[in-house]
Amino acid sequence: MARGLIIAAPQSGAGKTTVTLALLAALRRSGIAVRAAKAGPDYIDPGFHAAATGAASVNLDSWAMPANLLDALTHEAARSADVFVIEGVMGLFDGAPGEPGRRGATADLAARFGLPVVLVIDIARQAQSAAALVRGFASHDPAVRIAGVILNRVGRERHRMIVAEAISTLGIPVLGAVPRDAALALPERHLGLVQAGEHGDQKALIDRLAEVAERHFNVDAIIAKATSLRVAATASAPGLQPPGQRIALARDQVFSFIYPHLVESWRRAGAEIISFSPLADEPPLERADSCWLPGGYPELHADALAAARCFADGLRRFAQTRPVHGECGGYMVLGQTLEDATGRTHAMTGLLGHATSFAKRKLHLGYRSARLLSDSVLGSSGTRLRGHEFHYATLTSAGGDEPLAEVTDSAGCAPVREGGRRGHVTGTFFHAIAAAN
Repeated sequence: MARGLIIAAPQSGAGKTTVTLALLAALRRSGIAVRAAKAGPDYIDPGFHAAATGAASVNLDSWAMPANLLDALTHEAARSADVFVIEGVMGLFDGAPGEPGRRGATADLAARFGLPVVLVIDIARQAQSAAALVRGFASHDPAVRIAGVILNRVGRERHRMIVAEAISTLGIPVLGAVPRDAALALPERHLGLVQAGEHGDQKALIDRLAEVAERHFNVDAIIAKATSLRVAATASAPGLQPPGQRIALARDQVFSFIYPHLVESWRRAGAEIISFSPLADEPPLERADSCWLPGGYPELHADALAAARCFADGLRRFAQTRPVHGECGGYMVLGQTLEDATGRTHAMTGLLGHATSFAKRKLHLGYRSARLLSDSVLGSSGTRLRGHEFHYATLTSAGGDEPLAEVTDSAGCAPVREGGRRGHVTGTFFHAIAAAN
């Protein structure tokens, strides 16, 4: 079983992903078997982890996942590695309201698995005050141990020395100091980083990050801080029931947001995954008995999707006899029309009655709890699921379809009926992560 640690930060935007990728790439380049995980609901960072480590990454979410699923995923990911690195989400202690250990916070994972935290601090606009910040994080929760600090966006050597000297009085080591360098910034778009597979020269990017760690981190000292994972071997726990025995899964630059643990749990349940590309105008294969359209970026490829007649016609034929489900971006494609950011309207597949717009943008972000209103590929009527929503699209027409689920946020707001169901077709903006119990 691997030794592990967590890379976290006081807030989003401090440089966690860059630091994590640099460390992963340097460890792999030195011959260490390393695996990674991402805290919370994130589709993009795990793709970069996989590129840096050469192995699949996994999401670990203490709010959405029951304890046995968290343990099973962690044990499976770490059992064949020397070092297991979890990249945090938002600030170390940030999460949803709720009981300790079930807030979706990075700190929940540190406490559950007994892992030390390496805190990444952006010091671009501070000096000795960084020590006060570290002191507060180190004393905030006795179950969470700050094992070291990596300084990010450091100015000149004098800047580094002043900050490191102030932090040294706390007995917490500075394990690295990364200079300000725009070339290290990873390109972003409206849902986060540009996906790993879209980078023209992924290998060059990973090599450059490995060199950052080798030059600016004390990699040996970081590895020495890793401790044995406090997790017992456990049987694999499913995230969701398979939607079919042979699942046609849309996979391309449009449809890429599906959690690896879901696909793996479907495979372990005996399902066959049959990938196809709507962007390449491919329909779901006839031998499949269900079709799943994940989230992604349909708003960036609306022209191509509207022109993909083989895909649309094939999907309509498929839906006459077999279930089709769309999440978020997939839900948008199942609707009547999609308005892009320029205000142009594109015809979609028309299998559900709603219409969506990316021109009328509004951020929808947060955990969601859903209760299914009827039987579907997500589960039987009354099944409760946990997941999240993250999109800027809005409904310009709700259509007249039967709603799919009652949905509340993590604070337990009044339930709202969302999504749609028509015949064999279902869809929702809600991304399901796991059954609630």
